[in-house]
Amino acid sequence: MTTKITKAIFPVAGLGTRFLPATKALPKEMLPVVDKPLIQYAVEEAYAAGIREMIFVNGRNKRAIPDHFDTAYELETEMEAAGKTELLETVRSIKPDDMHCIYLRQPKALGLGHAVLCAEPVVREEPFAVLLADDLMVGEPPVLKQMVEQFREWRTSILAVQEVPAEHTKRYGIVSGRPVGDRMLDLTGIVEKPAPEVAPSRLGVAGRYILTPGIFKEIRNQPRGVGGEIQLTDGIAGLLRREKVFAYTYQGQRYDCGSKEGFLQANVELALAHPTLGAEFKRYLDARYGVA
Repeated sequence: MTTKITKAIFPVAGLGTRFLPATKALPKEMLPVVDKPLIQYAVEEAYAAGIREMIFVNGRNKRAIPDHFDTAYELETEMEAAGKTELLETVRSIKPDDMHCIYLRQPKALGLGHAVLCAEPVVREEPFAVLLADDLMVGEPPVLKQMVEQFREWRTSILAVQEVPAEHTKRYGIVSGRPVGDRMLDLTGIVEKPAPEVAPSRLGVAGRYILTPGIFKEIRNQPRGVGGEIQLTDGIAGLLRREKVFAYTYQGQRYDCGSKEGFLQANVELALAHPTLGAEFKRYLDARYGVA
């Protein structure tokens, strides 16, 4: 099996109900954090990890995502004529020339596992990455790049994990296993959204995965799980019976932009870190609230 990860799957067919009414017509993945939509942060992270094939598993009424990564001829022509060179380069940099975008349709909302399975005809027999755009990851090097480097060494499926509060285990897939290094865990089990009293640990799966193609067979043959959906966690549990699966405690910060609180936190933190906006925004917060 190759150790090079060339394809990334972005499951973007969700309805984003926690952000209604904002997401009634706008995909949640297009919600902006400072000056870029969530999906662009995820794609840039995959690109920084050396991935060039971006596979979007989309849903109905989500044309805004392919439009964002398409060429905007009218906009570019207008900016070029107006001499707005810097803005023009910003728009053109959204999709580098060597990046390829593939759009697939998830016909029914059957869960994350089903969304990943929809990409099997494109991925075929290669290892691949999965990125959940509403988990905005900030790391140096980027979190997925850290995981790709680990995959080159271990050559097996790797899940990004973080320690979560005990009362939050019911929000995550929770893993258990044996340490094989400072940040790596050889998994012995994974369970979807357990109650705190039965959770095997406090290590929750974050929205980054590197998976071997064996996961497709597991997803295809499993029954529906929590919420009546085809859960990726259940597929990984099945894969564990056939292959090694590792968990990686990544270096970086995760913002849960699937929640309003996490989305607001990401906007504040990334605005403060912004190269042109940060200093002025910090002065505003300090003057207004004394908190920056």
